[in-house]
Amino acid sequence: MSERPDRRPPPSPKRPPWRRSTSAPATPPASPPAAGRPAPAGAAPPEHRSVIDSAVYRDGRRVASPATLADTFRQLHEEPDGMAWIGLHRPTEAELHSLAAEFNLHELAVEDALEAHQRPKLERYGDTLFVVLRAARYLDAPEEVEFGELHVFVGPDFLITVRHGAAPDLSAVRRRMEGTPELLSLGPEAALYAILDAVVDGYAPVVEGVQNDMDEIETEVFRGDPEVSRRIYELSREMVEFQRATRPLVGMLHGLMAGFAKYGTDEELQRYLRDVADHVTHTSERVDGFRQALTEILTVNATLVSQQQNAEMRALAEAGFEQNEEIKKISSWAAILFAPTLVGTIYGMNFETMPELHWAAGYPFAILLMAVVCTSLYVIFKKRDWL
Repeated sequence: MSERPDRRPPPSPKRPPWRRSTSAPATPPASPPAAGRPAPAGAAPPEHRSVIDSAVYRDGRRVASPATLADTFRQLHEEPDGMAWIGLHRPTEAELHSLAAEFNLHELAVEDALEAHQRPKLERYGDTLFVVLRAARYLDAPEEVEFGELHVFVGPDFLITVRHGAAPDLSAVRRRMEGTPELLSLGPEAALYAILDAVVDGYAPVVEGVQNDMDEIETEVFRGDPEVSRRIYELSREMVEFQRATRPLVGMLHGLMAGFAKYGTDEELQRYLRDVADHVTHTSERVDGFRQALTEILTVNATLVSQQQNAEMRALAEAGFEQNEEIKKISSWAAILFAPTLVGTIYGMNFETMPELHWAAGYPFAILLMAVVCTSLYVIFKKRDWL
């Protein structure tokens, strides 16, 4: 990106060919007042401040901290060799269109920055790079991964960041770069490297947190925790999002490295970007390993659950068999006891016309009949293994 063709009509001969003309910049809509500056009388308090930080740098050092976009444009025009770094958080459509008019941003890139929910990508529009990144951070309390989206416009003398989400902490990136002015003096490409490095470094705590979750899940699987299936599913979804954030970065960084010679990238930046590419490749491989491991854990969990269900069904079957055997015994003894009860009931009715009432052998016959019936039933049930 060292060759910086003009984005506007031919500038004044006193300016380098890659600078903008000194015509009056397009004035954006009124921005919220800066901290410490009183708001105009009767003005409603702003609900959201889009411009998080805006600065103009010369030779890697901050020379101005404009409060509004209009002030930033004016300060940049007053610095022939300056660079603007504008940090936005969920800007309005009017603010992005103002930036597009000032820096000749492509309308497709502006539309992507407005809509968000983009996959990581790198596109070149003339002398402007448009980069979409997905940052991630691990939340310890809920044990989940939170993703943010970052859009970066990189031009010959400007860098614009449009952040959708809490991650990454670009204020820390800016402080780091301001602490090394010799690196920031290399231009917007150096700031882009710092942002890429911050996003990629932010993946390391996420990888560690996910690894801890994986270890806990393995313990819960073999412990038979019934809630582990839900946790595996949720972590698998997060790994899909993580994979979508990291895998495209490998190709993006290789694309940047392929243009080193064409765009005359500084050798120091080349080394930095190669280091970032190595970290991204390592992280992407770890994420791929997590997805594969989760698939295997889910298979093992399904097998263990199936074995547990089979054991429970076998236990129920055994319990049913034992219950059936008990019912057989109870039914057999009930039938055996019912026989003498039936005989005794018949001969205990005391009807006068019963022929056996005055029979001398009636009582022994009744006792013998009870004994024969009970013995016969016992033998029958015993042969059938009911007793």
